[in-house]
Amino acid sequence: MVQRHLHQRPPSSVAGGEIVVEAGPTDPEGRLEAEAAGEVVLSLPSPEGLSREADEVRRVIAEAGTGVEPLVIVIEAAEELRDEELAPALAATAHTSRAVILRVIGDA
Repeated sequence: MVQRHLHQRPPSSVAGGEIVVEAGPTDPEGRLEAEAAGEVVLSLPSPEGLSREADEVRRVIAEAGTGVEPLVIVIEAAEELRDEELAPALAATAHTSRAVILRVIGDA
């Protein structure tokens, strides 16, 4: 559902190319399979946590240090992603030279 929503009605950050959406392989229940690459710096139950925990999002990204491995924020479940939810993660990317991945594990 979240993938369909992102393609049918993408947030302006996705439509404008600031954020790239890429679907990954899922298990039989439709949950995103584990990715071998990336350093998980934060895990949240829903995308609403990105805006509620904006200071924490910025802090973990800024304090992750240098490296080549992307930083990963895990969202356990989402129906859709809104600009106001994506904004803190997008703003936090200014505090690192590393790529930042927002992984949505499954539909809510």
